[in-house]
Amino acid sequence: MTTTCEHLAELGPEPAPGTPEGCEDCLAVGGRWVHLRLCLGCGKVGCCDSSPAKHASKHFADEGHPVMRSFEPGETWRWCFVDDTIV
Repeated sequence: MTTTCEHLAELGPEPAPGTPEGCEDCLAVGGRWVHLRLCLGCGKVGCCDSSPAKHASKHFADEGHPVMRSFEPGETWRWCFVDDTIV
């Protein structure tokens, strides 16, 4: 189910991905990921919660940027960490 949240209205244009080749933090330490997520607040690419390091969730915890989207080919869904829902 898709819903709306106030955090979507706060977003500007979609930022360019900082590391389009993969998870920024995993690339820095030689880690691995399962799926990628793009922070819609700053463009940081992080790995999903199925990945060992869960960098997308850690980015939200550290920076407070609430909305990310799938950074997988053909996927366009977005997730709001604050509202805990697909938006």
